[in-house]
Amino acid sequence: MSDTDVLGLFSPTYAVARRKFMQAAAARGLAVDSRVLDLPGAEGETLAIDVVLDGPADASRLLLVLSGVHGVEGFSGSAIQTGLLGLGAAALPGTAVLHVHALNPYGFSHLRRVTQENVDLNRNFVDFERALPVNPGYAEIHDALLPPQWPPGPEAESALDAYRDRHGPRGLQRAIGLGQHAFADGMFFGGRAPTWSHRTFRQILRDYTPRVRQLASIDIHTGLGPYGVGERIFASFDPALLPRALRWWGPLTSVHDGSSTSIPLTGPIQTALAEACPQGPHIGICLEYGTWPNERMMPALRAEHWLHRRGSADPVQAAAIRHTLKAAFYPEEDDWKRLVWQQGVEACQQALAGLQEPAEAVATVI
Repeated sequence: MSDTDVLGLFSPTYAVARRKFMQAAAARGLAVDSRVLDLPGAEGETLAIDVVLDGPADASRLLLVLSGVHGVEGFSGSAIQTGLLGLGAAALPGTAVLHVHALNPYGFSHLRRVTQENVDLNRNFVDFERALPVNPGYAEIHDALLPPQWPPGPEAESALDAYRDRHGPRGLQRAIGLGQHAFADGMFFGGRAPTWSHRTFRQILRDYTPRVRQLASIDIHTGLGPYGVGERIFASFDPALLPRALRWWGPLTSVHDGSSTSIPLTGPIQTALAEACPQGPHIGICLEYGTWPNERMMPALRAEHWLHRRGSADPVQAAAIRHTLKAAFYPEEDDWKRLVWQQGVEACQQALAGLQEPAEAVATVI
């Protein structure tokens, strides 16, 4: 694929990204299964989770490529999915690729990381029939994170600094990002019920995985780590699958041993993947592309949540906050886009090759 073609995979808006994805599917003669959200997009466009199966419907080996769990992060995943459709899946026996495009279409379109319910979708896959997880650290700093005025004053920043001094940088990251279910207008809110995207994704899995015996997944995110580096974070719940994942993808990090830039989460989407295919193993990674240092990322994220919580009478300020959030999670520099594509297509090709391992190789790690 030429450099011009690679750069052309990326889009300035959700509406353009969705159009390119659907055009790529149409060019291959592949059907698009659209699960429409009954809300308008930022430009009045249709919002939908669009699903494309590239390969046989009865495939026993399936690679699921997922974009837009965190809406505004969807630009890179969409580009990778569109490019993969253009290349065409390798004709491997009994193998298919399932593209789930824009799992959080509202956030993608409206440049929010969260859903229309203000829920962080990657904290929403908990068992709502049981007592919800409690994050006392977040409760302690909620009002300091989202103070009455923006930019925040010294009192709010001092409260966050004091928490960091007591618990360390990782402790502050955990308090903010672990997930919380107490403050519906807060950051990293996990919700009090399954969101529309949650329910729809589980239905997609029910529709497409009954015959699957080996399920692989690549969940594409942006915002953590060094610029342009696609960190490969082990995303299977069964540690016995780690050797197999290492054979496929090479060195991996993990939230469980502290080696990843991310932290353990309450209610990650991999919960649904593990439950969807009990008849076979789920082996997956989160592909987390670094953008800018945390000193730039966290203020952008806080400002956007503050805008949602408090509102702003200044339309210039509101537009600037939204633009800053998009720029934080989607650098529009050409060098970043090239790195995203190169690493994304490589990870998918490695997963497809790995899925061809004989059944006895799988059995040795289960």
